[in-house]
Amino acid sequence: MSDAESQILRTVLDRWRSAVDAHEPDRVASYFTDDAIFQGLRPYAVGPAGVAEYYAGQPIGLTATYDIRETRRLADDLVLGYLRVDFAFTDRPVLPVYLSVIVRRVGDAWLISHYQVSRLE
Repeated sequence: MSDAESQILRTVLDRWRSAVDAHEPDRVASYFTDDAIFQGLRPYAVGPAGVAEYYAGQPIGLTATYDIRETRRLADDLVLGYLRVDFAFTDRPVLPVYLSVIVRRVGDAWLISHYQVSRLE
């Protein structure tokens, strides 16, 4: 795992996590590209509006903790990340998932262009 790719992912994912933890769905959505494919644990959406709607439906108090497992530089402007994420709730057990993301450089910013969650069973 490269330090450069890990740092790119941490920069994006720390902002994402901060917005998730603060229950700010519009801010979460602002870290996604206009054409992002988003697959949470419900039917998929394309674009920030679907991301915002998904996170608006999440309970207050939801928090996310992540651990980057693997990274790959797919191109100069694309980084793949494979993560373990624990979503914690105030009223039920932690939900562990795997998350694959592709972040893309858009101008000077890195944004999520693909987000795919898989449940751990």
